[in-house]
Amino acid sequence: MRAALATVATAKTPPAAVIMQGAAPRSANEPQGVSLRLAKGEELFAEGETAEYFYKIISGTVRTYKLLSDGRRQIDAFHLAGDIFGIEAGAEHRFSAEAVGNATVVAYRRSGLDRLTREHPGFGQQVMSSMMRSLERAQDHMLLLGRKTAQEKIATFLLDLAERLHEHDHFELPMLRSDIADHLGLTIETVSRMLAELARKGLIELAAGGRSVVLSNKAGLRFLNA
Repeated sequence: MRAALATVATAKTPPAAVIMQGAAPRSANEPQGVSLRLAKGEELFAEGETAEYFYKIISGTVRTYKLLSDGRRQIDAFHLAGDIFGIEAGAEHRFSAEAVGNATVVAYRRSGLDRLTREHPGFGQQVMSSMMRSLERAQDHMLLLGRKTAQEKIATFLLDLAERLHEHDHFELPMLRSDIADHLGLTIETVSRMLAELARKGLIELAAGGRSVVLSNKAGLRFLNA
């Protein structure tokens, strides 16, 4: 994907397999960007790389993460449709990013951010809102990792995900349980056990062998989340 973005700057016709030629703004308030199609597990950028671009998710889910020195993975965040991410305070990306499943993102040059926000005020508001929401989620994530029990972590995660997916009580998990485990600081066995426990308590319903989740008792989940 990095090679594909580099091609954009030098070639008139980027590779069709990864770049959707002639990407149009999503609305009158959004600037022109480069639409990229990512396959499941495909890397968008790596930790330590120059942060030349920032991104908006059009469809699918992207995870940002760090690999620790012992090989463990800590997922910082899941970026969903509409989210803008990859804007760094420094010159390099602090996390790696890859697609959870098939995804489409729009890439914008970081060096053009000031101009883009001046020419497209609505887009500038989107950028600011996404940055503020990312900060809030990072603060909530810190509290979740440090102070909540495994069951509380799962309840918090499900409620937050339902809100971000704009679903009231029924949605498909866009990520694997191993992803959830690496995001919440749990083992995959603990994630599975806690989901089963919430189901036994009648707080959620799980589709057998699938990713479908029904929040049967949101009040009960909010009590755990308090």
